[in-house]
Amino acid sequence: MNFPIRIYYENTDAGGVVYHAQYLNFFERARTEFLRSLSFSQENLLRDRIAFVVKKIEIDYKVPARLDDLLNVETTIIDIKKASILFQQKLLKDNLCLSEARVLVACVDLNRMKPIAVPQEIYQAMQQAV
Repeated sequence: MNFPIRIYYENTDAGGVVYHAQYLNFFERARTEFLRSLSFSQENLLRDRIAFVVKKIEIDYKVPARLDDLLNVETTIIDIKKASILFQQKLLKDNLCLSEARVLVACVDLNRMKPIAVPQEIYQAMQQAV
């Protein structure tokens, strides 16, 4: 799945270069939209006291993004297990990869803050997306 990102002044430092922590926000938005593209919303999951939380993230910063860049976040699933999903995400400017991340998210019960199985309908939809 692809998700467009425009770089605004608020995303940059004084030199017009995207601040490193902003990449986390870009990747988070793209994962949320990936879930939405499969017809699932974070809001509905929260009502059911379920959330996907980041367990581990590895980011490789290759080329800086800059003010006014129009970028694309490409999100793919590498692996899905009973209670976790491993994503590969790339921040692209045209065909140039500016940054890439591997993000492991766990499905948790918000009442107990313990891992639980990914809901079956989400698991099946994501299996088809792999």
